[in-house]
Amino acid sequence: MLSLPIHALTRTVLVRPHYPENVGAAARAIKTMGFTELVLVKPGRLAVPEHEMARKMAVKSLDVLDAAVRHAKLADAIESDMLVLATTSRRGVSGVQSPRVAARRAVEHAKQGGRVAVVFGNEKTGLDQDDLRLAHLRLRIPMAADQPSLNLAQAVQVVTYELLVAGLEARSQ
Repeated sequence: MLSLPIHALTRTVLVRPHYPENVGAAARAIKTMGFTELVLVKPGRLAVPEHEMARKMAVKSLDVLDAAVRHAKLADAIESDMLVLATTSRRGVSGVQSPRVAARRAVEHAKQGGRVAVVFGNEKTGLDQDDLRLAHLRLRIPMAADQPSLNLAQAVQVVTYELLVAGLEARSQ
């Protein structure tokens, strides 16, 4: 049984987000799944919590948005005891898991008292190779259509949903 729920041990990290709407929508997405810790790494000039459109999209999640921490580098946003899950939509990346499998691994790590960071790249280029190297696990959201990727906030919603479900399953065991 988890001593703390997975949402209390998880940090959502947006690396170089470009659009303020996605920052606000990501804050809303994580809050709807019970998560509260949002970190922005080198956000674009407009992709900041103070932007009017970020605030508009963060419906009933201004507390998450206002508490967002900023860092200049991804390495500064993660801690040594964290299991780092990096998202990618790129094909050909080795060792990629589904969000469901990665979420179960994250819950197992949390059971041991470790924290989790889920890292998302920006809307245009995703995570670069240096960012991916910092990750312990890589995950890709399966898609049925020939679409290159999901919207950033939608991807955050899918992954945090899987973390929530895996955490609830672990607590009921």
